Amino acid sequence: MERWDSNVGTSAFHMPEWMIQFADQKQEFNKRPTKIGRRSLSRSISQSSTDSYSSAASYTDSSDDETSPRDKQQKNSKGNSDFCVKNIKQAEFGRREIEIAEQEMPALMALRKRAQGEKPLSGAKIVGCTHITAQTAVLIETLGALGAQCRWAACNIYSTLNEVAAALAESGFPVFSWKGESEDDFWWCIDRCVNVEGWQPNMILDDGGDLTHWIYKKYPNMFKKIKGIVEESVTGVHRLYQLSKAGKLCVPAMNVNDSVTKQKFDNLYCCRESILDGLKRTTDMMFGGKQVVVCGYGEVGKGCCAALKAMGSIVYVTEIDPICALQACMDGFRLVKLNEVIRQVDIIITCTGNKNVVTREHLDRMKNGCIVCNMGHSNTEIDVASLRTPELTWERVRSQVDHVIWPDGKRVVLLAEGRLLNLSCSTVPTFVLSITATTQALALIELYNAPEGRYKQDVYLLPKKMDEYVASLHLPTFDAHLTELSDEQAKYLGLNKNGPFKPNYYRY
Repeated sequence: MERWDSNVGTSAFHMPEWMIQFADQKQEFNKRPTKIGRRSLSRSISQSSTDSYSSAASYTDSSDDETSPRDKQQKNSKGNSDFCVKNIKQAEFGRREIEIAEQEMPALMALRKRAQGEKPLSGAKIVGCTHITAQTAVLIETLGALGAQCRWAACNIYSTLNEVAAALAESGFPVFSWKGESEDDFWWCIDRCVNVEGWQPNMILDDGGDLTHWIYKKYPNMFKKIKGIVEESVTGVHRLYQLSKAGKLCVPAMNVNDSVTKQKFDNLYCCRESILDGLKRTTDMMFGGKQVVVCGYGEVGKGCCAALKAMGSIVYVTEIDPICALQACMDGFRLVKLNEVIRQVDIIITCTGNKNVVTREHLDRMKNGCIVCNMGHSNTEIDVASLRTPELTWERVRSQVDHVIWPDGKRVVLLAEGRLLNLSCSTVPTFVLSITATTQALALIELYNAPEGRYKQDVYLLPKKMDEYVASLHLPTFDAHLTELSDEQAKYLGLNKNGPFKPNYYRY
């Protein structure tokens, strides 16, 4: 069986035989001001070393065992202790969740089945920093089946499913993560993945850039053996381009975030469903008639707006890009500046990937009961740090829901401390994550197996053929049947019958 072709030009992508074979097969809240007293905050301000690398936590749920996993001595059934999770005894429950996720991730399971004989990741030592969920577990185990050794930490301190982390640890994967880590815990976990005697990573799979940032900051010499970086978030990709522009990017990097399969499916369709789930679980609110402002009309913003509009909400959009702004207008949304509607809206949702989109000035002007949340990767969009002042009182209402109370009794409802709402407060559709996970796996395979010289120290987009391949793997789920070009039609269009079917500049 063919491996990744090394006898092609540096920009070419050759589909291995196993890919070709498979492609051929078919609350509302009470608004009465409450008299409150002042109290100081015991929770720490969550900041990381730079504005963009913000992935800290300040507390855990009181319902859980308060003993830090770092203070526990745990071993799995095989006597292995190279992991740190909340409770290894939860592994059985996590395994059931992983098995359920596998049923909704057909492409990843097919990839595992088709390529495990060839083991295209044999010798790969992958260090990962992503959300640790049942879906990510399927990805990690697939990478293992394809020959890779993996060590994993979480990119978000609220999104880890403790039972899934336990299941991975029980299966022998070094996982360092639990729900509700402190800032110090967060970086400690990443360091435990990277700083290992006798083991050094040669591939990075990152979500947000924290892992890449840590290695650059603490262990820059590691990049001598790292073949590439695969990054899936807007924030992380932005940082990679900054490194590249400054001439500091030491290895090739694959921008998965801007692949069609990630942008259109994970960002758009996933957020279209998960925004409602996250808001409903945390606030129990009804959406009909509520006034909502969505900051940013990229793919995430489009998904959020579509879902809320369908539920009967009155949706406003803020945007800096005139093209996205025009799209919002043509889709029937009123384009405004945040200051114009800040006093009247019921919900504010940020999804720009920027910083200080919602400032203390905005928060001071919001009406009582306004809900504030973030659907972007980084917690820099809402200026949460400005709320940690003596005159404001924080009141925990339920998990991931805080009332921030002003001296006059006004309450603003802050969800997940301004971190990613859907993965912090709810779940996301497994099928969509199958698309993203398959894309990540193929990007890792491509970078790992690419001959020297094909990729330079720069940021690359996923080859179009690979995007199409990922999409084709998911079509059988819908009993979908693709039309095939005749030889005459293919010649007329100047296309290969097997694709790629669109030029790189095409916008889907």
